[in-house]
Amino acid sequence: MASLEDEIRSAGGPLQLLQSGRSGAYQFPVKPEFSNWRDEQESWRTSAALMDLSLHMNDLTVKGPDTYRLLSDLGANSFRGFGPMKAKQLIAVGHDGNMIGDAILFCLGEDHVRIVGRPPVSNWVQFNAETGDYDVELSRDERSVQSDKPTREFYRLQLQGPNATKIFEKVNGGPLPEIKFFHMGTFHIGDYQTTALNHRMSGFPGLEFFGPWADLDGVRSTLLAAGAEFGITQIGGRAYASVAGESGWIANTVPAIYSSDEMKPFREWLPARSFEANLALGGSFVSDRIEDYYVTPWDLGYTHIAKFDHDFIGREALERRAGEKRRVKAWIRWDRDDVARIFSSMYEEGDKRFKYIETPAAFYTASQWDRVEKDGELVGVMNLPNYSSNVRGWISLGMIDEDAHVIGDRVEMVWGEPDGGRDTPFVERHTQTKVGATIIARPFSESTEGSGNR
Repeated sequence: MASLEDEIRSAGGPLQLLQSGRSGAYQFPVKPEFSNWRDEQESWRTSAALMDLSLHMNDLTVKGPDTYRLLSDLGANSFRGFGPMKAKQLIAVGHDGNMIGDAILFCLGEDHVRIVGRPPVSNWVQFNAETGDYDVELSRDERSVQSDKPTREFYRLQLQGPNATKIFEKVNGGPLPEIKFFHMGTFHIGDYQTTALNHRMSGFPGLEFFGPWADLDGVRSTLLAAGAEFGITQIGGRAYASVAGESGWIANTVPAIYSSDEMKPFREWLPARSFEANLALGGSFVSDRIEDYYVTPWDLGYTHIAKFDHDFIGREALERRAGEKRRVKAWIRWDRDDVARIFSSMYEEGDKRFKYIETPAAFYTASQWDRVEKDGELVGVMNLPNYSSNVRGWISLGMIDEDAHVIGDRVEMVWGEPDGGRDTPFVERHTQTKVGATIIARPFSESTEGSGNR
């Protein structure tokens, strides 16, 4: 069976492979809109948003006496106090200290953890479990786009917003048990028992909850009926894709696996149909080195999570790089006149048409890198461009050099591909242009701090 390493060799290198754009943008396989994406966006800040997370993430279950040791060996974050009915954001780095990815660990019982998120972390954990000396058992439940099964093992929903607690108390028949941040608890949604994780995706309090797939329709119907008086709104794929831009979670980075000798066994283990072998890379930032697309945990705002209180793959590299100049997570707000100019170019002929801005989530590849310049010099990249009905404007989330990250400063973002766009069906022919922008603080209050959406 062909591997990722075979695909890289056949394409002529990792950049050639990723820039061929085979996957397009990351898919959220739910109905695009239940009402309209503008009201759906606003519901997570004005009433209550019901989001379906059941289909787009991989689940990897790890059981056995070496479960915690395996995860600790791979995680740059501390595992002190971790155990049943607790959750953790797993930060996985490679031998060079660069990010492979992150995922959420749900500890369902002693030595029983379910890893939920995008595929790279699950793949990395499985590879190490199978090739290392670990007494664990693994089982996978693939995301829907890579599965032949019509259902999943668990449904997974999120109810978020200022009215979420009122709805939960109504369907539970009384107050919920106290669930600390990133802890889990159980309660009832009508006739159904569910397990909930306390975390935030849109900034307001809410719960991510899960249970047997067979309960999905009943749970959803119960919530919708109970939440009607509180403005409950189902979130479609278009609005859901834009949540991360508001909440501050940069998910679409490039796993740091494509070039180092230490990662070659992993590349040979990954099949040609894997997520990593089909990842689409695009945007106005272009380098001839794949390493320029790698990021550290610090670049993504995980300074408070990465801990050197245990040994893990990549620890020595991270410690050596602790004093390096780095980028910081940052937002910019686009100038409305430049947005209008780009949209108006759709009426123009020939090379006067700019890259189309899909609304509300404007990323068109699975890993998008748009240049940010100040006085003509590169100072950062933006990864998640989207329109937010909550701020009535276009914003981008990405990374800016720490020395250049000054709230209120003016920058320019380069929009569109160089040389008219790559030869891929996901990108139309267009002319590159620049968008004036302002570096802004987190779009909302500090209450938005959370783990983002996945």
